[in-house]
Amino acid sequence: MRKGQGYSYSVIASVLVLLCVVVSRIECSSQVHALSRLYLSKRGVGGSSTMDTSHFKAVKDLKPSSLRSAANQEGLRKRDLIRRLPGQPPVSFDQYGGYVTVNESAGRSFFYYFVEASKSKDSSPLLLWLNGGPGCSSLAYGALQELGPFRVHSDGKTLFRNRYAWNNAANVLFLESPAGVGFSYTNTTSDLEKHGDRNTAADNYIFLVNWLERFPEYKGRDLYIAGESYAGHYVPQLAHTILLHHRSFFNLKGILIGNAVINDETDLMGMYDFFESHALISEDSLARLKSNCDLKTESASVMTEECAVVSDQIDMDTYYLDIYNIYAPLCLNSTLTRRPKRGTTIREFDPCSDHYVQAYLNRPEVQAALHANATKLPYEWQPCSSVIKKWNDSPTTVIPLIKELMGQGVRVWVFSGDTDGRIPVTSTKYSLKKMNLTAKTAWHPWYLGGEVGGYTEEYKGKLTFATVRGAGHQVPSFQPKRSLSLFIHFLNDTPLPDTSRY
Repeated sequence: MRKGQGYSYSVIASVLVLLCVVVSRIECSSQVHALSRLYLSKRGVGGSSTMDTSHFKAVKDLKPSSLRSAANQEGLRKRDLIRRLPGQPPVSFDQYGGYVTVNESAGRSFFYYFVEASKSKDSSPLLLWLNGGPGCSSLAYGALQELGPFRVHSDGKTLFRNRYAWNNAANVLFLESPAGVGFSYTNTTSDLEKHGDRNTAADNYIFLVNWLERFPEYKGRDLYIAGESYAGHYVPQLAHTILLHHRSFFNLKGILIGNAVINDETDLMGMYDFFESHALISEDSLARLKSNCDLKTESASVMTEECAVVSDQIDMDTYYLDIYNIYAPLCLNSTLTRRPKRGTTIREFDPCSDHYVQAYLNRPEVQAALHANATKLPYEWQPCSSVIKKWNDSPTTVIPLIKELMGQGVRVWVFSGDTDGRIPVTSTKYSLKKMNLTAKTAWHPWYLGGEVGGYTEEYKGKLTFATVRGAGHQVPSFQPKRSLSLFIHFLNDTPLPDTSRY
């Protein structure tokens, strides 16, 4: 614990506060903070939790907003076409940005950014990408720091190409949800008090129904839903909602989730075991933690003095690390440069990228090009929302949903960047073990370019688990080439290469 705090917090408080890792010594990654804050809330830290953590129940009565005429939809689509983003290198594919209404009476609209496949767009599948948080922007992370076609230079003004973008293999749709995230908004202030997993799944579903009216050629196209971190909840919940409503124009083929929040208890225990197995904490600290602390996330018991002591030690041992990539450098100088840094390459992720993206997306000419609502200080665009007041429901596990999807023939791939310490590979392995799956193939390396790309195992029932070697929490940021290879094999429903000849 930090100096001045009492011992009234649970063990989660001490260790999750440390997960707001020192970045530039003044702030932590927004995505880090959002997930940590949710876990603290679920534990009732600082007071009793009123969050519903029972099993996810999809909304059965979903009524998409009254659809405009086909002519109007065509007009909206033409309006959404992005001519060119400021500082953008030339590309051969079309891109769109704009709003889709999900609740007309509340004035609730979601912002999307869509990039067509760079080749064979008419036959390529549709991928919907969701970032987690909860409350973090898929434009900030997925589109501009991970799998999108561009990354932002250190000047905060210009873009450079990501040659490993996932639109090499699919038409990719990035969604900012729920309302209050990124450029998505609501005209009903009380909406910001009502957010939770259930409402997010419902609104995401309505968004997709209405978006397909604007882009009707994707009705019936193979659909895949992917995301990372807390999207481990969003993705299976949306897939579950789609299957419940059986819209004829959804052809849901599979889901793909990375370093995903799946099962609270195993996620937490796997984090501590990862710390010890990677020499971040001592074997003695782990043993003392397990002996003296209540690690079950359902409980919000006050921790003992001995638990506080060992928690404080773990805090100190890991304070100066980026827990979301334990081998990555920290951002020690977030100042924008007059010109792009020399030698910038897509293969070397800049730890200050959050700052570059935030500067870029707050430029008025960028917002105009994206067709986003203009923001003004002090309400500038942020990577993760500061206006969402409350998260009302978050089940402790999504394992039943994943098993249900598998039972309905939906392809499920789960992947882990193996240097992430927050939702590490150990957490995911523990969660999958709770599913009592039957292995179809033995654990083995997969290869790309004559090197080990990671390790993988297939299970009966259409589930594949794969690690990505050398990647942190945001896998495509750190290993773009390996992540694209994994994505292509997922789409093609082919095993990852098990020989170095590939």
